[in-house]
Amino acid sequence: MTGTTQAYQLDLLSNDASASIFTQHALGVEDFSSHAHLKDIGLEIVRKCKGLPLAAKTLGGLLRSKQDRDEWEEVLKSEIWDIPEEKSGIVPALMLSYYHLPSDLKRCFAYCSILPKDYEFDEKQMVLLWMAEGLIQSRRKEKEMEDLGANYFRNLLSRSFFQQSNNDKSRFAMHDLINDLAKSVAGNTCFRMEDRVEGSKQGSIFKKTRHLSYLGDRFDGFKKFEAFYELTCLRTFLPLPVLGWCYLARNVPLHLLPKLQCLRVLSLNGYCIIEISNSIGDLIHLRYLDLSHTWITNLPESTTNLYNLQTLLLEHCEDLEKLPSTFGNLVYLRHLNILQARSLKAMPLHIGKLTCLRTLSDFIVGKDCCSGLKELGSLSHLRGTLCISKLENVIEPEDARDMNLSGKPKLDGLSLGWSKDIDDSEDRTSEKEFLNMLQPHNALKELTIRCYGGTEFPTWLNRTSLPNLVFLTIENCKKCTSLPPLGKLSSLRVLSIEGMASVKSIGLEICEDGSLQPFRSLETLNFKNMVEWENWSPCEAFSNLRELSIKNCPKLLGNLPYHLPSLEKVEIDRCWNLMVSVSSFPDRCKINIEGSEGRVVCGREVDFRSLKFEHISTISVFESQTKVLIIMGGLANVQKLEVNGCKELTHLWSIVVGSFPHLPLLRYLRVAGCPKLVSLVAKGQLPLTLKELHIQDCENIQILVEEDNTNSYGSSDDNSASLLQDLNISRCPSLKSLISSGELPAALQSLRISSCPELKSIAKELHHNSLLKSIGIFSCGKLKSLPTGIHSLGHLSNIMIEDTPSLDFLPDGELLPANLTRLQLTNCEKMQAVVNRIHTCTSLQDLRMGKCPSTLVSFPEEGFPTNLTRLSIHDSSIAQGLFEWGLHRITSLKILQICEGSSHLVSFPEMKLPTSLFGLAIDNFPNLEYLSPEGFRKLTSLEELCIFNCKKLASFPKKGLPPSLRILSIVNCKKFTSFSTNCLPLSLLQLSIIRSPQLEEWCKKERRREGSTIAHIPHVSFNGYMT
Repeated sequence: MTGTTQAYQLDLLSNDASASIFTQHALGVEDFSSHAHLKDIGLEIVRKCKGLPLAAKTLGGLLRSKQDRDEWEEVLKSEIWDIPEEKSGIVPALMLSYYHLPSDLKRCFAYCSILPKDYEFDEKQMVLLWMAEGLIQSRRKEKEMEDLGANYFRNLLSRSFFQQSNNDKSRFAMHDLINDLAKSVAGNTCFRMEDRVEGSKQGSIFKKTRHLSYLGDRFDGFKKFEAFYELTCLRTFLPLPVLGWCYLARNVPLHLLPKLQCLRVLSLNGYCIIEISNSIGDLIHLRYLDLSHTWITNLPESTTNLYNLQTLLLEHCEDLEKLPSTFGNLVYLRHLNILQARSLKAMPLHIGKLTCLRTLSDFIVGKDCCSGLKELGSLSHLRGTLCISKLENVIEPEDARDMNLSGKPKLDGLSLGWSKDIDDSEDRTSEKEFLNMLQPHNALKELTIRCYGGTEFPTWLNRTSLPNLVFLTIENCKKCTSLPPLGKLSSLRVLSIEGMASVKSIGLEICEDGSLQPFRSLETLNFKNMVEWENWSPCEAFSNLRELSIKNCPKLLGNLPYHLPSLEKVEIDRCWNLMVSVSSFPDRCKINIEGSEGRVVCGREVDFRSLKFEHISTISVFESQTKVLIIMGGLANVQKLEVNGCKELTHLWSIVVGSFPHLPLLRYLRVAGCPKLVSLVAKGQLPLTLKELHIQDCENIQILVEEDNTNSYGSSDDNSASLLQDLNISRCPSLKSLISSGELPAALQSLRISSCPELKSIAKELHHNSLLKSIGIFSCGKLKSLPTGIHSLGHLSNIMIEDTPSLDFLPDGELLPANLTRLQLTNCEKMQAVVNRIHTCTSLQDLRMGKCPSTLVSFPEEGFPTNLTRLSIHDSSIAQGLFEWGLHRITSLKILQICEGSSHLVSFPEMKLPTSLFGLAIDNFPNLEYLSPEGFRKLTSLEELCIFNCKKLASFPKKGLPPSLRILSIVNCKKFTSFSTNCLPLSLLQLSIIRSPQLEEWCKKERRREGSTIAHIPHVSFNGYMT
C-alpha cells in the first residue's frame, strides 16, 4: 500500500493500565493473578502494544479462546512485530490480530473497508451484505446463514474490530485505525469514492474494484458516475444515505446501472427516484436490492427474473402501490421488508411459494379476493416481527388456524391490525372467532392489537399462554368494554392501552392471576385517549414500575396507585378530575402535570421548574389549576412559564384575583392567544430574573408593563438589574408602547417587533443599551422613529426594518453603527439618507434594500461598501445607480440579487460583475431578451442562477452557461421555450421551472427522449413538484 498515511494523536496508557485492559479482554479478569503461567508472556505482549488501548483490546480478544502457553508464545514471537509501522501504515498489533482471524472472518472484515470512517452501521444490514457477496457459507445444514453471520459479527465485535456506538447501542462503528487496517487488507477490490484524490491513479483502481461505496449528496449528478462505465466487474454499488432527501440523475438508474451485469448488491436507498428500469431483470446475479425511502410506485415485472435475490428492502416506499404479479418466482428470497409502504393494497398471489423467507415485515390482506393468509402457513422459517394489516378483508375466520402461527417459534413480534375507518354499522362478530383461532407461539415477545372490532379479547390472552410476552399494545379497540387479566403475563415489562372508547372501569379483574404479585415485571404503563374511562381500582402495588403516563382521560376520577417505589417518571395530561398525590412518588421522580414539569423532593412536594397553562376558558379554571400546582409543591424554582389560549386573563401579575404568584427565578416567558390580556403587569414590574420574553396574538394588549410611581420598572436601578436579553412581540394590533418609562432593560441583546400597526414608541433612547446586538421592526405602520443613540451601540450588528413606511431611519445626520454587519431596509420612505451614508459603514457585509416609495434623487460617488459579500436590491433607481457606479468594484461579493432592474436592458450583464459571484438572481427585467455569453463566461465561480419575471427572455446562449453552475431556477418566463444542446453544464444538479409553460412542456418531452439534454440533472421540478 503506497501513499501518505494520516497521523493520529493517540492517548497512550501506562503498562499497568494496558495490562488491565489486555487481561479483561483475554482472560475476563483484572490481572494475571489466577493465570500465573501466562503472566510473563502476557506482559511482553502488552509491552509491544506500546500503550495503545486498541492494540491491547484486539490482542486480548484474539487470545480470549487460547489458554495454552505455546499459543501465546506464537503471538509474541510473530514476525509481524518486525514490520515497520512506517512502511505498512498499520500498527503491528492490529495486523497481528487480523492475521490470526479465521479465513471466513478475514473476508468479512476486509469487505467492511467500503465503509467510511466514523460511519455507523447495523448488524443485520452488515450480515445481509456479507450473505449477498457469498462471504457466509454454512457448512452445516442446520445452521442458518443469518445466525452464522451474526456469530461472525459478534466474534469481530469481541475482538474489538467493531465497537458499539456511543449514541445508539444498536449500531456499531470501526475505530479509524481498524478502518485503515480493513482498507489495507482489502487492497483495490474495495473502494470508497470519498478517498479519491486528484492526480491519483484513479483508472487502475476502478478497473480492479469489485465493491464500491460513497456518501450520497443531496444532489448526485451524472458527472459523479462517469467513470462507472469501466466498472464491468463491479459487485457492490452501495450509496450510504444521509439525512434528508437525495436526488439522483435520471440516467444513472435507467441507463448506467443496468450495464453493471455482475452486481450482487445494489442500493438506491434514500434517492427520490420514481421509476426503475425494466432492464433491472437482466442483473441476474443480484442478491441484495435496497430501494427503501424512494418514490417508486411499482416494481417492474422483470424484477421477478432475479432468481438469486435474497434480500429485497422497500421500507418507507410510501408511493409503492403493488408488487409484481409473479412475485412468487423469487423462491430464494429470504428477507422482504415493506415496512411503511402505506400505498400497498394487497400481497401478490402465491407468496406461499417463498418458503425461504426468514423476514416478512408486513402482510396486507387484500379486498374482494382470497385473503392469502393461508399462504403464511408454509412460511415456517419466519423470524423477527410480522405485521398483518387490513384484517377486515378476511373472509373465512378459519384462515387464522391455517396461518400456523403456533408453529413459528422464531417469530418474536406480532402486530394485528384492522383499518380505522370501518363503518360502525358493519357486522364484526367474526373478528372474535378469527382472533381466538390465531393462537401465536408461546415464545412471542411483542404483541400489538389495533382497531379490533370484537367486544371481547381472545381467550389465549386470558390465559398464561404467553409466558415470554414483554411488550403489549392494545389500541383503538373501541367495542371492548373491559381488559383481559393482563396481570397473568409474568414477563410483561411495557403495557400501552390507547383509545378504548367503551371502557369505563378498570378494576381488580385486570390484576387477577392467582398469585400475590400481579404485573411483577411491569416497568412502563401508558394510558391514552380513554375518553369514557371513569374508575380505576389499581392493584395494591406496581413494585417495579418506572414510567407511568396517563393522557387525555378527562372523566377519570380517584387516585393513582398509592405505592410506586421504583417510579422514575410520571406524566399526566388532560385528566382534569384525577387526584395526584405526591406522597405516592419516590424522591427524584420526574413529574409532568398538564405540561408543567418538576421533580419530587423530600417525599412530599414537587419542585417545579417549568409551568404551562393552555386553553383555559375561565378565571375559575385558571385559579383551580394554579391552586393544584401550589398544593403539590413550591414554585420558587420555576424558570419557564408558557401561557397559551387563556381566554379571560387580563394580567399575568396583579393584585386582583386571576393572576400568577411571584416567580423569583423565572427565566423564560411565552404568552400567546390571550385575547383579553391588557398588560403583563398591572402596577408593578416584570421579574428581574427574566431573560427571554415572547408575546404573540394578544389582540388587546396595549403596553407590556403598567408602572406605578413608587415602583418604576424603568428606574435606573431596576433597569440595570433586569436580566432581559431577548424580547419578541408579534401580531399584537393594539400595542402602543412597551414600557412607559421609555427605557429598555440594559441587558437587552435582541429586539424584534412585528405586525403591531398601532405601535408609536419603542423607547426614548438606547444610549444605555450597549449590549444590544439585533433590532428587527416589521409592519409597524405608525412607528415614525427609532430611539436615539443607535449609532453609539458598539455591539449592534444586525438591523432589519420592513414595511414601516413612516419610519425616518437616520434623522438629523445620524450615522450607522460602526460595527453593523447586516442591514435590511424594505418599504421605508426616507431611503436617500441611508444611500448617501452607507459607504461609511465599512464593516457591512450583508445589505438588502428595496421597495422605496420615493425615487432616489442622486446616487453618491462613494457608492456602496466594497467589502460586501451579499447584496439584494429591489428598487430600480438604486439598481441603476449601482450599474453606473460599477458593481465590479465590490470585489468580495458572493450573492447578488437585483429586482426591478433597468427597463432599457435587453442583454444581461451589459455591465461588469464581480468574478467572485457564487449566486446571482435577476428579477423583473421587463425588456431582457437574452443573456450575454461573454458576461457569463467570466463568472467562473457562479453556482446558482435564478431568473424571475423576465417575460421576453426566450433562450440561453448557445455557448452555454458557466461550467461551475449547480442550481438553475426559471420563474415566470413565458417566452422561454427550450434549452439548446450542450447549453446546460454537466455540473448542473438542480433545475426548477415555475410558471413557464412552454419550457415546462419541452422539458417533459425531452426527459423521455434517448440522449436527453436534461437527463444528467438529479432534481428537475415543475411548479415546485418533482416529476
